[in-house]
Amino acid sequence: MLRQFVLALPALFFLAGCEAESGPLPVSKSLTPEKVASIAATIKTKYPNLSTDLREKVLNTVVQSIDNMVFVEGGQFDMGDFGWACEYDETDVCTWPCGQEPEQLCNISRNGDDDFVHPVKLSSYYLSKFQTTVRDFDVFFTAQGKEVFDVKLREREDLKSMYSPKLPAPTKSWQEAKSYCLWVGDISGYAVDLPTEAQWEFAARSRGQHILFPTNSGSLDFGKNFPIEGEGETFFVDRFLPNPIGLYNMSGNATDWVNDWYGKDYYKNSPVDNPQGPETGEQKVKRGSNYPEAPLSAAPVVRRWPENPNEEAYYPGTSFRCAIQTDKPL
Repeated sequence: MLRQFVLALPALFFLAGCEAESGPLPVSKSLTPEKVASIAATIKTKYPNLSTDLREKVLNTVVQSIDNMVFVEGGQFDMGDFGWACEYDETDVCTWPCGQEPEQLCNISRNGDDDFVHPVKLSSYYLSKFQTTVRDFDVFFTAQGKEVFDVKLREREDLKSMYSPKLPAPTKSWQEAKSYCLWVGDISGYAVDLPTEAQWEFAARSRGQHILFPTNSGSLDFGKNFPIEGEGETFFVDRFLPNPIGLYNMSGNATDWVNDWYGKDYYKNSPVDNPQGPETGEQKVKRGSNYPEAPLSAAPVVRRWPENPNEEAYYPGTSFRCAIQTDKPL
């Protein structure tokens, strides 16, 4: 008993030291107190010149980012435009294949880059239930000694609502989104990155089910699980009910960057096991849909959006959510 107490002393002193310097550590839903204390120590080492207040913000941001992760059990599914009834009620969609033979179904999207339905087998992973918020992104910038994005525009009274802390973080480049996820991973010690395109679709389809819209019901209940058309702006990341596996707003708020380069014909060449997208390219893939787009054409789970990885401004309709690339529970 004495030996166990002596062995426990270093951890106790370590925890006490962290709390003495920066106040009580945040309570995590998924991480042990020892892991939280380890993350706090990593932040102190990486950012010795940050104020205590800012180090606490970094710690809270990283711990909350990990707590927001939903474990997605892997499996196999048919990725791509699997087709839907040519006429349907978007507020009460039929159950696929809607009583019809597959060859009678119409394409879900008008684009041909998702027409080649192909088998994909994914290992388990984690995906954030929320998109990264403006608040999260601000901490990321500030910790690195950079001005927050759009610092001058935020001074305008008519634009202040666009920078509310709980809105999805807009990005000017795909690299910013990836760098944020890698930053959370570097501090936490987990393999945090952007999800692959296949991981995004598998999760949006509640582990690969034949679902038309990535909402709680698979249908569009405007004002309850999807924005009313014409609302005209992004909204808080936790506004509507999540889909069946716990992911919020996979469509209708802001699109999500994924890790993959875009290839128009990639679906025809995709490997079955954990596809990562083309090795090179000129555009990156976004998934989901953003608030100004017509929901019937943009919101279905199979839609893909090729986009220049470097944009001209911080457009509110382009955001991201991070993943943890591990098949082991935390």
